[in-house]
Amino acid sequence: MAVRAVATAPLIALLVTSGQQPVPPAVRYEQHVFAGGAAPPAETLENPFKGDRRSAADGEKLFSAFNCDGCHSLGATGGEGPSLADGRWRYGGADGAIFHSIYYGRPRGMPAFGGVLPPDAIWKLVTYLQGLTPAVDPATVAW
Repeated sequence: MAVRAVATAPLIALLVTSGQQPVPPAVRYEQHVFAGGAAPPAETLENPFKGDRRSAADGEKLFSAFNCDGCHSLGATGGEGPSLADGRWRYGGADGAIFHSIYYGRPRGMPAFGGVLPPDAIWKLVTYLQGLTPAVDPATVAW
């Protein structure tokens, strides 16, 4: 454990700031159903690091350093928390949906990291998670 903390300390020092960060806007999800066909004011958040391998590698280090693997297991395959690598997202798998899940947290166990991590660090976590390849379950391939 001590080696893990020491090895990631420079990355955390670069990414974590003590200043107040701006709050992200409300997010419009394609899955939403709008009452009366009228959408409330919202934006679409786009990942500025989408597809960037270095950012995904930084996100993987943050995933470990912030003990995300404590609940979601190594490789985000699921443990006490749900799998983040199977392509199924309870709260949406779009850029903004994943960002909001990390920034604000979710009911029943997912803490909000928006007060601890700056938006760029959260986007790097999003990049890492979106780059994971869903595992193929041989039991369901035959269906």
